Amino acid sequence: MTLDAASIATLESISTATLTTVLLKKGLRNVWLRGAKPLRPGQRRLVGPAFTLRFVPAREDLATPASWSSPISTRAAIEAMPEGCIAIVDAMGVADAGIFGDILCRRMRLRGVAALVTDGVVRDAAGVLGSELPVWCAGIAAPPSVAGLTFVGWQEPVGCGGVAVFPNDVIVVDDDGAVVIPQALLEEVVAIAIEQERQESWIYAQVEAGMALPGLYPPNEENKARYEAFKAAQGT
Repeated sequence: MTLDAASIATLESISTATLTTVLLKKGLRNVWLRGAKPLRPGQRRLVGPAFTLRFVPAREDLATPASWSSPISTRAAIEAMPEGCIAIVDAMGVADAGIFGDILCRRMRLRGVAALVTDGVVRDAAGVLGSELPVWCAGIAAPPSVAGLTFVGWQEPVGCGGVAVFPNDVIVVDDDGAVVIPQALLEEVVAIAIEQERQESWIYAQVEAGMALPGLYPPNEENKARYEAFKAAQGT
């Protein structure tokens, strides 16, 4: 299954919380990117293919302002980003060197990049917010990336927030953070997640009606039958 408009629309209706449960049932426990929090609360849920970038610890002969003009630079990587992608930046959790600022974020936005996700931090907070690029990060720091990091490449496997992310994995971000769906599992995860959301909506309605949790969440055989009857009555 490819990440087409229909699958994006479906995933935009499914929370990252639900997706982590679905992926756990598939045996994948390590799918939530630690440290990546919405820079602006209430950012809408977004879905897109991963475009990966990688930093390593700063080395003084390489991590210089002159490196920003190198063919292997964050600037060059941004110009390679396709429309609709979600940039996943492995900054090793470094919290005192802002990987991107307002100018880079604005360029990404104008190129049609859907979002920036990193386990590191950004700089120029007001400008980044004004760039209109949705950002998930670990915070804000004034110093530039070269104060603590060396940029080494893009579109290769990375470890962001302690999670392995490969180019074109599917990324879903919302107020709970960022989740990666392996591309090979997309079709199955989407199908299971739709049913999981529908069942949990039914369970929520039962809680509102006063039902106790034991036997309801997760449902026992009796409540599974009640749920199946509900679906049949709804024609779903």
